[in-house]
Amino acid sequence: MEQLTEVTIEAVDLAAWAADALEVQAVAFGLSDEEVAVRLQIVARHAEQPGVLAFGAFGDRRLVGFGYGMPNRREHWWSTVIEPHLDAQGHGDWLDDVFAVTELHVLPEYQGRGVGSALIRTLCERSGRPRSILSAIDAETPARRLYRSLGYRDLARMVRFPNTIRPYAVMGAQLPLRQSQSANSR
Repeated sequence: MEQLTEVTIEAVDLAAWAADALEVQAVAFGLSDEEVAVRLQIVARHAEQPGVLAFGAFGDRRLVGFGYGMPNRREHWWSTVIEPHLDAQGHGDWLDDVFAVTELHVLPEYQGRGVGSALIRTLCERSGRPRSILSAIDAETPARRLYRSLGYRDLARMVRFPNTIRPYAVMGAQLPLRQSQSANSR
């Protein structure tokens, strides 16, 4: 367990905490009720995946941030979408022997306190993999700055996921992650 300014990072059962995690994601990412309902089904499927890891950040007796991920498999939907983009950039090997950070969200009032950094570090440290991969909105956001500060670099940009408006960047990092020079978190 890691203690951060009145925030504690703890392992959580993803299926049991899915509704609470999606409440955090809805606020942090601006999701509609319909989007939350769809994502709840996705999280339930992810909770059953081998090797899934999930951590919550608890403050003020509530969940204020969460992150989860799993060992990547090429047959996962996400991998099938990003594979042609990675291949086009010569990074197709990043789909193998890598830990995929699936979601990482922190309530706005807890951002900038190191919560996001602690969550992603904990996930990656416990993954047992030599590197990590994730996708983030392809814009200069606090999340992208955080990822870069930890050692993530762009592997592919302008990736379009079905039913999304904004393009995404796929980012990868060798593990262990670098010590962050920034307190920005997502």
